[in-house]
Amino acid sequence: MSVSNLSVATVSFVVAGAHLMSGLLGERDEHLRYIEDEFPSCAIHVRGNEISISGADATLVSKLFEELTELLQRGENLDRSVVIRSIVMVRANQSPSRILTEEILRTSGGRVIRAKTAGQRRYVEAIRDNVVTFGIGPAGTGKSWLAVAMAVEALQMKRVQRIILTRPAVEAGERLGFLPGDLAAKIDPYLRPLYDAMHDMVGAEQAKLFLERQVVEVAPLAYMRGRTFKNSWIIADEMQNATPSQMKMLLTRIGENSKIIVTGDLAQHDRGFEDNGLKNFVKLLEQRGSDIIGVVSFTKGDVERHVAVTEVLTIYGDEE
Repeated sequence: MSVSNLSVATVSFVVAGAHLMSGLLGERDEHLRYIEDEFPSCAIHVRGNEISISGADATLVSKLFEELTELLQRGENLDRSVVIRSIVMVRANQSPSRILTEEILRTSGGRVIRAKTAGQRRYVEAIRDNVVTFGIGPAGTGKSWLAVAMAVEALQMKRVQRIILTRPAVEAGERLGFLPGDLAAKIDPYLRPLYDAMHDMVGAEQAKLFLERQVVEVAPLAYMRGRTFKNSWIIADEMQNATPSQMKMLLTRIGENSKIIVTGDLAQHDRGFEDNGLKNFVKLLEQRGSDIIGVVSFTKGDVERHVAVTEVLTIYGDEE
């Protein structure tokens, strides 16, 4: 791509290759029309492989096209969701071509798991850099999904020997004895999102073997007391439903060569805020700080399930 300034507020560049141009503009120019709607102060003109942009945001739009072209050159498929996320990142002075292309894990089916937003990228980096990482934010931001992906990657690379999946079973009052089946069957409904992520990444048969051989262990939070986990990654999901004493108990279970990933959504909880272990610990951490404990807060901009999920969160006023 070559870039040249035509005037103070005009930028023109040439995209190398008709195949890149068609992917950049989208089918029937749908990407181009969407970008024009997002930047109404700019006029975008296309002639062959040359794109000229004029207006107040010309430099920003030029950067966007540059980043989208780089994604195409790296083999990424540009769909509407990628264009939307790229616009958000470029407006925040971030690089989509860097954030969206780092491979975290390749699933058993060959699908590549990558961060899809800047928030997810920060989360992945925090998990790598810290012993304990908190991922806090609304549903659909990939908190649990990426936690499982990072744990599976550590298992595959033999950096750990097992993965522990846990969460509070507050809906059952933590009293699971009346439910039918063994412990795994009792806790299964509560950990289903983590199971689903595990199945997607390693396949149903391998996930079953992991459970049978206790490479992956599941346990309700109440059953963690008195244990110390070594050479393990612990994923504690839905921890907005934990009490302060339960949170303290969990965080003191960590042993040698282990990590804990804690996820939760402070906007969705089955306990009062005064009895909220997640809120309580994050507040204490803000006051005292730590070099080995990290917190990543997701926003509705990180929601990547479906555009309707973001719309619903906006309607409800969940801005954080």
